[in-house]
Amino acid sequence: MKPRILFVMMMALVLTLALGEGAAAAPAKCTGASKTKACKPAPTASASKGKSTRAKSTASKSTAGKSTAGKKQAGKKRVERPGRVTKAKRTLESKLAVAKKRAAKARAADEPITLRLDEHGQPRLNSSAFYVANQSTGEVLLQRNARQIIPIASITKLMTAIVVLESGSNLNDMLTISDDDVDYLKGTSSRLGVGTRLTREDMLLLALMSSENRAASALARHYPGGRAAFINAMNVKARLIGMSETRFYDSTGLTPRNVSSPRDLSRLVAAASGYPKIREFSTTEERYFYINGQAKRFGNTNGLVRSPDWVISVSKTGYISEAGRCLVMQAWMQDQPLLIVLMDANGRSTRTVDAQRVRLWLEERPERLAATRRNQQG
Repeated sequence: MKPRILFVMMMALVLTLALGEGAAAAPAKCTGASKTKACKPAPTASASKGKSTRAKSTASKSTAGKSTAGKKQAGKKRVERPGRVTKAKRTLESKLAVAKKRAAKARAADEPITLRLDEHGQPRLNSSAFYVANQSTGEVLLQRNARQIIPIASITKLMTAIVVLESGSNLNDMLTISDDDVDYLKGTSSRLGVGTRLTREDMLLLALMSSENRAASALARHYPGGRAAFINAMNVKARLIGMSETRFYDSTGLTPRNVSSPRDLSRLVAAASGYPKIREFSTTEERYFYINGQAKRFGNTNGLVRSPDWVISVSKTGYISEAGRCLVMQAWMQDQPLLIVLMDANGRSTRTVDAQRVRLWLEERPERLAATRRNQQG
């Protein structure tokens, strides 16, 4: 045999053997081969279909899981969103309520006070106990429960002022607010912090004008003999001016044990009107004081002292829950001094509305005061 033919036959044999080994070594198509991982055979049609089904199932579960998680998250958002809306709604409603109250207050200030009369032709008042008398003649013009003994709240401070002024203590002495003056009974607040130093005169002004409880407490504590001697002096003075239905246990009126009757309180107002300082301080509209380096405004608790319709010589308001809203005044009408005592009114403005009704009633029937003047002259 020729060498060329032999060479071709040998090459064909080598190729045949090589192809056979390659087919044996890789009977299926290699997929996913890498330097570190062995080549895996390609899946058959059925295996590929099963894998595809499993993949779809897994994908479906994953989608379902994401959908469920999404629903849960949406549920959370739906739960949280109403909460946020409710909070915002509450804030808005609160602001609207404040606006409505201010609008109602403005309307009430603009609207005229209406005079309502009972079957006896007397004004209907909200105060559960009251007493109105002509100080010059002693004639009683209006009264209800005049002898009823009730808590008097900060009306007490009129007697506090009388005792301070009669003690002869120097009004220029510096007094200091201490922890003993803090109200632990009712928990009322004060802008006179512990350590505040003011003159006795300034403390007296704040007690009468702004009804400052700490000021009234400091006045009693700095009294000769201390607070006990001060309370005793208050009760002695009450007896001297004919207040037989009255008892004092503190200088502020925070305790409901301070009691009196409307008739007795008219005597207190009449006595207080004899002190120029009480007349001045109880009707002062406002005053600024420097406290801890800051100017602070203190106003009168009785808004009627700022009204041009009134001529008021003595004024004092009071309030604790047991006493209700109270107001006592010496007011001048038709050149006559009237003693007005209004006790236990409901609502912040009802005591001043009652006072306005008393004034309207007397203005509509001026012959009442004219009759008392005639009796006085005769």
